[in-house]
Amino acid sequence: MSHPIKKDFARFRKIVKGKIRDNLRKYVSNGEMPVPKGDGVYKVPMPSIDTPRFKFGDRQQGGVGQGDGQSGEPVDGQGEEQPGQGEAGEGEGNKELEVELSIEELASILGDELALPNIEPKGKKTLQSTTNRYSSIGTVGPDSLKHFKRSYKEALKRQIASGVYDDKNPIIVPTKSDMRYRSSSQVVEFENSAVVIYMMDVSGSMGDEQKEIVRTESFWINLWLKSQYKDIEIRYIIHDATAKEVDEDTFFRTRESGGTLISSAFKLCREIIESDYNPSEWNIYPFHFSDGDNWSTDDTKLCLNILDQDILPASNVFCYGQVESRYGSGQFYKDLSAHYGEEEDAIILSKIKNKEAILDSIKEFLGKGK
Repeated sequence: MSHPIKKDFARFRKIVKGKIRDNLRKYVSNGEMPVPKGDGVYKVPMPSIDTPRFKFGDRQQGGVGQGDGQSGEPVDGQGEEQPGQGEAGEGEGNKELEVELSIEELASILGDELALPNIEPKGKKTLQSTTNRYSSIGTVGPDSLKHFKRSYKEALKRQIASGVYDDKNPIIVPTKSDMRYRSSSQVVEFENSAVVIYMMDVSGSMGDEQKEIVRTESFWINLWLKSQYKDIEIRYIIHDATAKEVDEDTFFRTRESGGTLISSAFKLCREIIESDYNPSEWNIYPFHFSDGDNWSTDDTKLCLNILDQDILPASNVFCYGQVESRYGSGQFYKDLSAHYGEEEDAIILSKIKNKEAILDSIKEFLGKGK
């Protein structure tokens, strides 16, 4: 039987996860994200409400029910306007409670909210991992691994075999030789591994608002994929007329003023896959985000050729997210849609109008379980 405190804590966690799920769309649309704390744990801000309680003041200040007075007399101080102290605030007080949740718990909330299916990996299970499993019983070990039930049974068998067991006075006293301990053994397992390759247009038409949308969406995409794969690598490519691989911080902070050649990013993506990720062993997820502008129709044709010949055959799925911008034409989405139509499962297109559309876009990208 579990301890009442453990039951209360489990109930509290359930309530917390329900509150986060109810407010997930607000968190995402406001650009709020859980803060990584380490060891796969994230801090999530939640509103906190104080429990009502009595507050006692100074008896000499008087008050209702204190001092002399006759029935029907007005209470001193009532009905008179008294000036307040200090300036009035502009809003209600806001207190927040930080709750710690694991990647698995956050991913479960996201999966429940968007009804996401588990991913069916494409690559072979080639990532080797070694784990310790307590699957056997030994005669030596630390007290923390002592198996009380097995130790008791050994003592009982010994006393019965030696004829000292008294069923009218069934006292079982284990000796050192009776003690049994949980014993671990190393198990080698093979897991699926995955790589996510993010590509983003950083030309002048992609502003801070568009990059914030990409940053928020990529965080939740990563969170879900990390819950599906034991090992995952993330690569970042930025481009305007040329492309280069960068770290995460540079990916979201860089802004250029040149033109846009989307094929430069696709070429670099192809090189990374060919160099580091064998499609038969890796689950590959290229994502490209832009406002839809490209330099020319010739470059768009080159992009389609690279997709058809190289990227799509190697990937689980290719995802293109078009972030709406007042300076972007949105033409690349139209070109992809016209070329692939709705029958091509290897490519998923999504229009991201604003922050409120982020969760719907994530559902489009991950909803097929690929």
